[in-house]
Amino acid sequence: MLGYFERFVGRHLNALRLARWGLPQGLDHAGPIVVYCNHPAWWDAAVLIVLAGKLFPGREGRAPFDAAVLGKYRIFERMGAFGVDLDSPRGAAAFLAHARAILAAPHRMLWITAQGRFSDVRARPLALRPGVARLPEIAPDALVLPLALEYAFWEERGAEAFAAFGAPILARDLVALPRAERLARLERNLTETLDRLSADVIAREPERFRELVAGRKGIGGIYDLWRRLRALVAGRRFDPAHGRAAEDGPREPAP
Repeated sequence: MLGYFERFVGRHLNALRLARWGLPQGLDHAGPIVVYCNHPAWWDAAVLIVLAGKLFPGREGRAPFDAAVLGKYRIFERMGAFGVDLDSPRGAAAFLAHARAILAAPHRMLWITAQGRFSDVRARPLALRPGVARLPEIAPDALVLPLALEYAFWEERGAEAFAAFGAPILARDLVALPRAERLARLERNLTETLDRLSADVIAREPERFRELVAGRKGIGGIYDLWRRLRALVAGRRFDPAHGRAAEDGPREPAP
């Protein structure tokens, strides 16, 4: 199934890029791992599946999913999603029960979109749901990783997906804090990771990232056919990437 989601992401997005400074730390952690992230887009679930498969291949990943939405996308159940009611006390209790069972096994991971709703990547404060601060209590041997996600358009037709992991935190260190301070610490760490990732996205320098999935470049149709012929006449290899249009296609007019 990982291959399916890699192809799906590559078909619809230009690339999935991981910040070079944001590779996950603690891969050899002996206990379970909790990854908590922001929730900017519909694409998050597919991106998380690809990140899990490529970066944590030896671990079994699970993730809470809005029960109503999961009913429409059953394929995510096959990838470890479980349904929860996000808006009721009973749903919150069910989530914690699922999380306790999942994190009881040292080889497992729990991936959670901690805002619990779609939220613009620029919105501050992040307003993480309090349930994420309960996880260290039920799994004090876990490693907790913040994950920043962002999407933007660069030079290609398709959007770019960006990701970066922040500094890991031992759950036992978080348990020592009161819940309110614990939640604030988790939110602060994720905010710092998001801000650093956004700075790299704004810079538009691909070398700052490791490309995990490469999508199809170019526009296609008559425009790319014209560019291909132009490159052939000039004796150059045709590269469909729009970032090299200055070499084999029309230049943008100067402002």
